[in-house]
Amino acid sequence: MEFGFFRGLPHNIFLLDIAGQLAFLMDILVRFFLASHSNDHRQIALRYLKSRFLPDLLSCLPWDYIYKLAGHKEPLRYLLWLRLTRALRVTEFFESLEKDTRVNYLFTRIVKLLVVELYCTHTAACIFYYLATTVPPSQESYTWIGTLKMGDYSYSDFRHVDLWKRYVTSLYFAIVTMATVGYGDIHAVNVREMIFVMIYVSFDMILGAYLLGNMTALIVKGSRTERFRDKMSDIIKYVDNNNLDRQIRHDIQQHLRFRFKYDHTYTAPSVLQDIPTTIRTKILISLYEQFIHKVSLFKGCSSAFIKQIATKVQEEFFLPGALVTEQGDVADQLYFVYHGELNEVKREDGDTEETITLRTHCYFGQISFFCNMPQTSTVEAREFSKVLQLDMKSFTEILKMYFLDGRIVLNNLLEVKNLSVQRKLLVSDFNLTIGNLETGLATRMNCAAHDGHLDVVKRLIGFGADPNKPDYDGRTPLHVSASKGYVDISSFLVEQGVNINSTDKFGATPLLEAIKNGHEEVASVLVNSGAILTIDDVGNFLCMTVVKKDLDLLKRVLACGINPNAKNYDHRTPLHVAASQGLITMAELLLEAGASVLSKDRWGNTPLLEAHTGGNRNMIKMFEVAKVSQLAELSSSIHETQATPMLQSRNEIPRKRCIVFPFHPWDQKEERKEGVVLWVPQSIKELIKESMKHLDIPNGSCILSEQGGKILYVDMINNDEKLFLVNEAQNGVKNYGYPSVQTQK
Repeated sequence: MEFGFFRGLPHNIFLLDIAGQLAFLMDILVRFFLASHSNDHRQIALRYLKSRFLPDLLSCLPWDYIYKLAGHKEPLRYLLWLRLTRALRVTEFFESLEKDTRVNYLFTRIVKLLVVELYCTHTAACIFYYLATTVPPSQESYTWIGTLKMGDYSYSDFRHVDLWKRYVTSLYFAIVTMATVGYGDIHAVNVREMIFVMIYVSFDMILGAYLLGNMTALIVKGSRTERFRDKMSDIIKYVDNNNLDRQIRHDIQQHLRFRFKYDHTYTAPSVLQDIPTTIRTKILISLYEQFIHKVSLFKGCSSAFIKQIATKVQEEFFLPGALVTEQGDVADQLYFVYHGELNEVKREDGDTEETITLRTHCYFGQISFFCNMPQTSTVEAREFSKVLQLDMKSFTEILKMYFLDGRIVLNNLLEVKNLSVQRKLLVSDFNLTIGNLETGLATRMNCAAHDGHLDVVKRLIGFGADPNKPDYDGRTPLHVSASKGYVDISSFLVEQGVNINSTDKFGATPLLEAIKNGHEEVASVLVNSGAILTIDDVGNFLCMTVVKKDLDLLKRVLACGINPNAKNYDHRTPLHVAASQGLITMAELLLEAGASVLSKDRWGNTPLLEAHTGGNRNMIKMFEVAKVSQLAELSSSIHETQATPMLQSRNEIPRKRCIVFPFHPWDQKEERKEGVVLWVPQSIKELIKESMKHLDIPNGSCILSEQGGKILYVDMINNDEKLFLVNEAQNGVKNYGYPSVQTQK
């Protein structure tokens, strides 16, 4: 009105205007201390400075006084429109009334619509009058008000008409034009007025639709504000009916008002619920993935696991002083501080309190979440805070797919120095669940290896299964694939870096499984990868092999350099068993491998005596011949031992001889060279060194038997046995037999 009807305010109105500006200056000062969801005065001030401070300050300047000082320059009067930003205060006022359940909602909405209509028509009336006063004085008779004649009264000299009458006339013209009644007594005269009337009528169509739509909504109901009011009314009735504490009622109301005001800004469930799942997943990952990566609880977890967590968390907001968790409560939620600060208060015995400040990327509630026990602390919001929640059901579903990441999470939890907490975590359902998942996946891996499904084995390992994880019998997938003879699966597992010398509950290694079942190709793969034949009880194993009459297995293990004189718990050798059972073929094989017919069991019986007891003439004859030969060797060894000054006593073990050749036992005859006869020293290293010295070989590194087996211990060497000095590279390339062998008594 000051813009349209005045060219400089009268003295009395000017003082009134100055009083209004002073009131708004006080409002500016108050807003520097007006908190919405923060108690930090510095943040409050910065937020106001960045938002509405400048328009508020400019609107408080005395523009009328500035206009007069500047010589009544018309452009300065347009700066008065800055004061229209104060209309936002009216909007905020009505919004607060709409949420106030003490005021009738229908009445509030109708008053608001009337104010909107009057404000628009008032503005139009002022502009209409302004258009009439900005034409040259000679043309004022060609304006809408200058040509106006109401009965016998003429407005030709309208500047001297009473101010109230001029304003009412302008307001009447604005309302009639908005309603498009058009009686004809008031109408646009010049082009400027016609242009403004067209714009004004076009705007009135939109305003009319707005007013009509709002009135319809009031009748039909269902607006967002009304739903909020209905919900608030229901909660108030519930609180009153149950006589709940007034503080609880206040907290509920505050929370609902906050959610109504900021839900569209801070939360997304209502927005995302109608979006396709794939797009919604991408949105959640983009919002929370980077945040979850920085949470120490998930340090070292896979990216896929982090993405799954990001899709399952839910946002929750807490006002300053709001309680998030309380000590003693049992909750199935894990919390992450996304924004703001919270206080965690731990009350120990003796009423001592420890307060910890939780900031962004911190987490809490882990003891109750993982150990299914009451909360050990109370957490409340220190300022407006945003918290992400993860429920146990969603976390358990994710663990079924990424249980290895669950083990990483558990290890991160166990980094705490509190031993009591560590013990609780180790006996928790969470730890048990991870262990069950690992065992179940190991069983699935062994089943896939048993059925020969290499693709399934690869998928399971890619899924996170540990190929070294044994099943209930201690058998790994390599045990199973070696026993079944699957070369492709065994090779793949070896490439994955599995433990190729692991033993199961029965003491068997993958190499032993391959040898027992006659899978030479698998055994070759394992040997070339460094596998060692390890048998827990060699004597019992060989005796049981003879009892089972498994001649092929006996040949294979003897070819690997196993000591044929190994004894079981009764000190019986495999030759004892073969003689007692009359197994002449096996006995012959054992004798060729160096088995002694003079070895005694715990009762003093020898294999020769067992043969006599059995009465098999052929076996007795074979044993007698072997006895003569072995006695001769023993006698020769003793004689040579007595001549050697290094042996000082007849009770010492007699020395053995060996013949070492500088080629592989399976080389062609034309490639062979002469060897050298040496005393068997106390270690293989000494034998290799002595052989290299006499045979003039610079790169020998291992000793092989006639069957191509790698000899690791000198105790495996028989008297006058033929040995072969080769290097590891030559042995591996030729791929002869099983070059790496070890037995245990």
